[in-house]
Amino acid sequence: MATIVTFGEIMLRLSTPGFQRFVQARQFDVAYGGGEANVAISLANYGHDARFVTRLPDHAVGQSALNHLRGHGVDTRFVARGGERLGIYFLETGASQRASTVIYDRAESAVATMPPDAVDWDATLDGADWFHWTGITAALGETARQSLGAALAAAKAAGATVSCDLNFRKKLWTTDEAQAAMRPLMEHVDVCIANEEDADKCLGMHASETNVEGAELDEAGYARLAERLRDTFDFQAVAITLRESHSASDNGWSAMLLGGAGSAAPLAAARRSRVYGVRLVDRVGGGDSFAAGLVHGLLTKADAGEALEFAVAASALKQTIPGDLNLTSAAEVEKLATGSGSGRVER
Repeated sequence: MATIVTFGEIMLRLSTPGFQRFVQARQFDVAYGGGEANVAISLANYGHDARFVTRLPDHAVGQSALNHLRGHGVDTRFVARGGERLGIYFLETGASQRASTVIYDRAESAVATMPPDAVDWDATLDGADWFHWTGITAALGETARQSLGAALAAAKAAGATVSCDLNFRKKLWTTDEAQAAMRPLMEHVDVCIANEEDADKCLGMHASETNVEGAELDEAGYARLAERLRDTFDFQAVAITLRESHSASDNGWSAMLLGGAGSAAPLAAARRSRVYGVRLVDRVGGGDSFAAGLVHGLLTKADAGEALEFAVAASALKQTIPGDLNLTSAAEVEKLATGSGSGRVER
């Protein structure tokens, strides 16, 4: 299996029990999660050497987050300690026509204030086959972007393939701020992962004739978007996740892939995956599970189309699991990707 490094923030997740609203809740369910941490845990679960890099405050809550990572098999040797606080996010899970809501409390968190020299990036990336990051890390501020720049330089020196999930978050920065930061960083990226909003807000490229909220997708328009992204930024591969939002409880879920990386033979034309009808339990982390599945697939499959199907199946399964994490094995994902999604009881 491969050595994969991810860099970003892990946060304390406080969610209302069941489908309660914030104003109803008298207690919160505790978990930990964050884009790149979720990816690392999935990849460790698939058998890879997954290293997660962040900075955690040197107190009991920071230690709890570290223990969480270690408990899922993630290599935490390169986690720095310091800073004053762990970022927090509050989650109210929606249902039917009521959307889920996230409130961030992460300003001046340990990773947002982490200087680039807090980590020995050359040692961290030594022997790495792959490096993964998201636009969320870039959105945390100039200091975080400096650390990200150091990580990307070390990844290039190590000869690692670099993937980026654009992950635009309007509660963290504006469209202008995102494009000013993200477009120059694309020169370091080999595999770009996006949805229609990410591509528009982070890179200024729009998928035409699409109405996600109306569950209408123009497949040809997304194929053209993938081609424009590839040609503009010289990506080896472009993956676009496609969510048809029928309601907060029921979504159509698929993705499109153009090109390839790793051991997977590239797709010369953009291809759409199988479409899954998902009854959502928890969609948070769905994109992270897709990214992890795609990285795994591109590193282990002979064909990029097989990698795409693995990634979509992985993320469909994750959205049926409470919490940020995709707690499924590679064998379970393979079974769905190559077989039935009927959900019959296994006896």
